[in-house]
Amino acid sequence: MTAVAVTVTVLLAAAGGFTLTRIIRGPSILDRAVATDVLLAIIVAAIATEAAYSRDATALPVLVVLAILGFVGSVSVARFATRRNTK
Repeated sequence: MTAVAVTVTVLLAAAGGFTLTRIIRGPSILDRAVATDVLLAIIVAAIATEAAYSRDATALPVLVVLAILGFVGSVSVARFATRRNTK
């Protein structure tokens, strides 16, 4: 079980690093917004993995709040981009 936890941690850390690279180097604001949403999804996956590994359900409200935050953020950026392109 420890090997699986280490493997998942390494993969999530690598994904987070690549996503941070896209946030920093992204050519447009939409690329950065999508990368930020992906980073939030990686954070949610990391918290969910830790909750499953420790068999502790106290992190579930945090996961729900982060999921709602990611959804609202994505919708807000999409609405902003749509309004910006129509003018």
